[in-house]
Amino acid sequence: MKVEVDLNLCERQAVCIGIAPSVFDFDAAGSLAVLQAEPPEELRDAVEDAAAACPLAAISVRE
Repeated sequence: MKVEVDLNLCERQAVCIGIAPSVFDFDAAGSLAVLQAEPPEELRDAVEDAAAACPLAAISVRE
């Protein structure tokens, strides 16, 4: 699984951080950062939930 964030869409509402904090966080500049671009399978549910909850659909999950 690969996780990508379209930073042009992201409004930094932090919904994804609340759902999957080991995968998403803010960087030093305040932009959203993907901490694990290829997270382990045990995080799949959290990553998919974060993508589904993103208000602007900025997160993609691919195989």
